[in-house]
Amino acid sequence: MDAARGELSRWAKLEGKRRQMHELIRANDPVLLSYAESLMKDAGIHCFIADQGMSVLEGSLGMLSRRLLVDEEMADQARRILTDAGLGGELRERK
Repeated sequence: MDAARGELSRWAKLEGKRRQMHELIRANDPVLLSYAESLMKDAGIHCFIADQGMSVLEGSLGMLSRRLLVDEEMADQARRILTDAGLGGELRERK
């Protein structure tokens, strides 16, 4: 878990400033999350799958959701990409 926290911390400080993260998807399906992560990477949008390390603690039963996070500044573009790919129904409501 410390490695994941370190990666999130490093990513959130890109370009020398703190970044606000936006949750796009919360799911237990690793295939869905992998697909969404691939779409983000192909579009050049940095993303982070939060809570992956928790599966080790829960015994990989899939009870704890993982979250796809992106930079707040890229959230609208990321939402459009995911919607165009047919994942609009998986998106969390914008707060």
